[in-house]
Amino acid sequence: MRAYCTDIARQTILIDGVRYSGREIRERAGGMPAAAPDFRQELFSFLAGWFDGEDTLLVHTSGSTGTPKEMRVEKGRMMASACLTCSFLGLREGETALLCMPLKYIAGKMVVVRSLVAGLDLLPVTPSGHPLKDLAEAPVFAAMIPMQVYNSLQVPGEKAVLRQIKSLIIGGGAIDDRLAEELQELPNVVWSTYGMTETLSHIALRRLNGSGASGWYTPFEGVDIRLSEDGTLVIHAPRVCEKELVTNDIAEMNGCGQFRILGRKDNTVNSGGVKIQIEQVEDALKGHIAQPFLVTSVPDEKFGEIIVLLIEGRIPENLDEIYERALPAYWRPKRIVRVSRIPLTGTGKPDRATAKNIAKKNLFL
Repeated sequence: MRAYCTDIARQTILIDGVRYSGREIRERAGGMPAAAPDFRQELFSFLAGWFDGEDTLLVHTSGSTGTPKEMRVEKGRMMASACLTCSFLGLREGETALLCMPLKYIAGKMVVVRSLVAGLDLLPVTPSGHPLKDLAEAPVFAAMIPMQVYNSLQVPGEKAVLRQIKSLIIGGGAIDDRLAEELQELPNVVWSTYGMTETLSHIALRRLNGSGASGWYTPFEGVDIRLSEDGTLVIHAPRVCEKELVTNDIAEMNGCGQFRILGRKDNTVNSGGVKIQIEQVEDALKGHIAQPFLVTSVPDEKFGEIIVLLIEGRIPENLDEIYERALPAYWRPKRIVRVSRIPLTGTGKPDRATAKNIAKKNLFL
């Protein structure tokens, strides 16, 4: 691994080509209005916290399966995580890095930390569904969520910029078959990430396009994985996480030390004695239902739990035919709830907790 600057006292940061010291960051952040800050102000506030002399930072989990939680993480471990990513991708000092995700969550924070340790030129863009729309030149490195990548592929000008990004990582949500197919057109390498707030962003990557495309995640150097008795992924990554982490992600491993995720333990539904993984139901329905949808469950007197389909907009007339063609009988949703919009978290992941509440509210009125 090449040498990176992990001494905060010596760090500076390039933002849109302008270099700032820690002192200049704190002075600038202190002079900004507290009310209704814009994204650039949020960036300087985060950096002021980085240079405040404390060893830890406050971060928030995404809340994809429950209430978002606050936790304090060590800056030293955040820098170790940043070094792993920068080394793997071969990012070099002075190269540009797009920041287009909220700074409240670990994914956005880690883009900034990578810029700090590797000397990247940070390009802040207010998070939106179309982060490339006003860029005249492509960044060398970008971290985006699937929705941002999908939207960019639909607009010719944005797609042209996307094609020029040398290192693109995608995280924060599932990548469906349609998006995966469109990514094959991109000339540069595109990666899917695996990680969470507790691992300070990702600890493994899998390639999404080109001859090296794979459905299996490869852990970074120094990251060891195994399966628990329940079949969930266990991560030992001492550089970024003090203790061994037992996740809720049900996984399988191959003989090369790689893994793939089948779903979350808390998304396992026991319906009539049959265990059903709702992510697998969603995967089976992809390609058959055009509009956004989400699978959840509600309690049921007869079966214990039943599968429920939340669908955005109009319900397809041939839904029963789709079920018969795509799903085993015991996977088929027993109820349908039409919603104006599928609930998502702030990072673009399915908001499972809200989806379950919507289903309960609509079915038990």
